[in-house]
Amino acid sequence: MVSRLPRSESKMYKFLTLVIVLLWSNVAFANEIYIEQVGDTLDLDITQDGTDNEFGDGTADAILTGDDMTFAITQTGNTNKIDATIKGNDYTGTWVFTGSNNEVDLTCAKAGGTNCEDVTVNITTTGDDNTFDIFIGENADAEDLTASFTVTGDNNIFINNIDGESVNLVVTMDNSASNVATSANSDEGNKITIDVDGNGNANGHEILLDITGGGGTVDITQSGVGDNKVDLDMTGESFDVDISQTD
Repeated sequence: MVSRLPRSESKMYKFLTLVIVLLWSNVAFANEIYIEQVGDTLDLDITQDGTDNEFGDGTADAILTGDDMTFAITQTGNTNKIDATIKGNDYTGTWVFTGSNNEVDLTCAKAGGTNCEDVTVNITTTGDDNTFDIFIGENADAEDLTASFTVTGDNNIFINNIDGESVNLVVTMDNSASNVATSANSDEGNKITIDVDGNGNANGHEILLDITGGGGTVDITQSGVGDNKVDLDMTGESFDVDISQTD
């Protein structure tokens, strides 16, 4: 004899099954990676595709410790997050992001005795409403930093805080509208904050910016003994630019 649930209980069972499946599906979209690594000559490649992906966060680890490190990450999708700390002298990184509402928090040289002495990093992003916080050196006199940031999209925020002896920074940003007044979103311009500290040694510091699109905000502060150079090329309207250089 086959027992059957009453009609009302059968409907409730199917409803609960559907809820469980939907809940599982929502969780399945998120890819999370947490790494705590110690050792030299690390070669790490990470690719995440989807929504709500994480490589580290404010409470879980994404800490890479060691010299001669190569770390590349590609994230495709929206509302992804990176919160990573690199503790080492030599680091090469290639980061590629496609999507909107993503967050990146990168810190290099947060431990005593490691100065991020030779750093090459290339970051490319395509999308809107992304936030990037990049901290290199942390009062540790990072040497020979070469960084290239290419951003295509609207209302992106780029914050760079660099303590180094020879900084070569190239930033290329492109808004979708050349004139912010023609856009329905008057706040679509990208925002750039660059703070470079430390003596420029024989090579000095050099910041090159090529910005297209209206409504952008640019704040640049350079300080330290040595040659400091800012080369800014802007196309568009309604920019707000502040530059401060001190020896």
